[in-house]
Amino acid sequence: MTENGLKKALRVKTFIENLSFSKGQWAGQPFTLLPWQWEKLVLPAFGTLKDDGFRQYRFVYVEIPKKNGKTEIGAALALYMLCGDREQAGLVYSAAAEMVKNSPILSKSLKVLDSRKRIVNPRNSGFYQVLSSESELQHGLSPSCIIFDELHAQPTDRLWNVLTAGTDYARKQQLVFVLTTAGIYDKNSIWWKIRTRAQQIEKGIIKQSNFLPVLYIADTEKDDPNDENLWQRVNPSIGSIFTLDKIREDYETAKNDPVDYQNFLRFRLNIPIKSLSRWMPMDKWDACDEKPNLEALKGRPCFGGLDLASKIDLAAFMLVFPPIEDSDKWDVIARFYCPEDGILKRSRVDRVNYDIWAKQGFLTATPGDVIDYAWIEKDILQAAKNYDLREIGFDSWNATATANRIMEALNPTNSEHGFQMIEMRQGAKTFNEPAKDLLVKIMSGQIRHSGNPVLRWCADNLVMRADANGNVAPDKQRAQEKIDGMVALIMAFNGALRNQKKEIAPTIYWI
Repeated sequence: MTENGLKKALRVKTFIENLSFSKGQWAGQPFTLLPWQWEKLVLPAFGTLKDDGFRQYRFVYVEIPKKNGKTEIGAALALYMLCGDREQAGLVYSAAAEMVKNSPILSKSLKVLDSRKRIVNPRNSGFYQVLSSESELQHGLSPSCIIFDELHAQPTDRLWNVLTAGTDYARKQQLVFVLTTAGIYDKNSIWWKIRTRAQQIEKGIIKQSNFLPVLYIADTEKDDPNDENLWQRVNPSIGSIFTLDKIREDYETAKNDPVDYQNFLRFRLNIPIKSLSRWMPMDKWDACDEKPNLEALKGRPCFGGLDLASKIDLAAFMLVFPPIEDSDKWDVIARFYCPEDGILKRSRVDRVNYDIWAKQGFLTATPGDVIDYAWIEKDILQAAKNYDLREIGFDSWNATATANRIMEALNPTNSEHGFQMIEMRQGAKTFNEPAKDLLVKIMSGQIRHSGNPVLRWCADNLVMRADANGNVAPDKQRAQEKIDGMVALIMAFNGALRNQKKEIAPTIYWI
């Protein structure tokens, strides 16, 4: 770094350290740059110059866990670009407005317009403005500085493209700061694309001289999320903003709750997660892969769940066998169905192992391009003969006609194999108790599910939504892949639980 570059970086440092913190326990106190903020961000971003004396970096990508001072440094940088840089302007707000209000010097020079989320510098016509992804005012802008906060939250790449594609032509040294935490894994999202580029530049896989990666993220292939050394490596503000004990407390709270644990991985360690509400801890699920004794299950009471949500993709029929002795385990038998004509496309295009599962016998491929429900009906009737099948819970979507045919074929009033078909309303009120009970049994190793790979795939995809009271239900809309097997399994557990509570009478719909 040249002497001139160091002087320019120090000018930024001096400006920032004349500000004060906007909130928290340090509100109103002088803003002192943390070592990582100076050494990894401010110094290289502003001090690395090209031969012509202008800044080398146009893009600065910072990914760091929450509570490490990301918002405050972003606000300070935006104010510097508004007041101290030769090319004025910027995008973002809130903490910066508080900094202005808390500074006697800045409050005289800058005007805060809260109603418009804008900070104006009348002396040079520069402004600091929040833009939403829905705004139609972005086109035609030529900002000298862009502070892109939480890139992972962008639903599309539209705002990113509008603000960065060609907007630097009228600017000699435009700066684009991305300040973000990890998001939900989606290889098509703009966050994932920019993050991947930053990783490749950091590792030297690709070269982009105007891009500065500042990454405090875990290596998902090598790092152990439970390792305290990792916690310290990706949280450079430990000892300054918070303590290691605080992360320990968060970990102890989160490790026994799948959703909280996913948030711990994402917000504390910058590990991308598959879903915001991923429910099933797969290490615990995999530990329950013992095979049931099928011969010993014959004649045993069991409860079924049937999900026929998609006639062109996947259907599921589950059986749950409560233990005879309290010390024994709950057994699960899984059946899956798909249309034969869709297997190759699903396997090749979507990279889902339908073809392999079908060959291995874990998935029944029925002839044609839609699922032939006759195959499912046959398996249900056979299950009624093999086991003491008490009831089958089902979602009425696509299943009413099937339930009619099953009951007609079974003729429950005269058959020794009679059972009830019970319509289950698809909501938190119905699913909450059996879903949480299933989770407890998985966590404590009380389940035997034989390691069925299709059911495992559904378990790994499972996303739950919660109502205002914390009651949960499977959320097919937010799940990135099929969860039908788990929906059917939870419905089967619902029947088993109600059977244990004789005082609670089920709502029965005779078809």
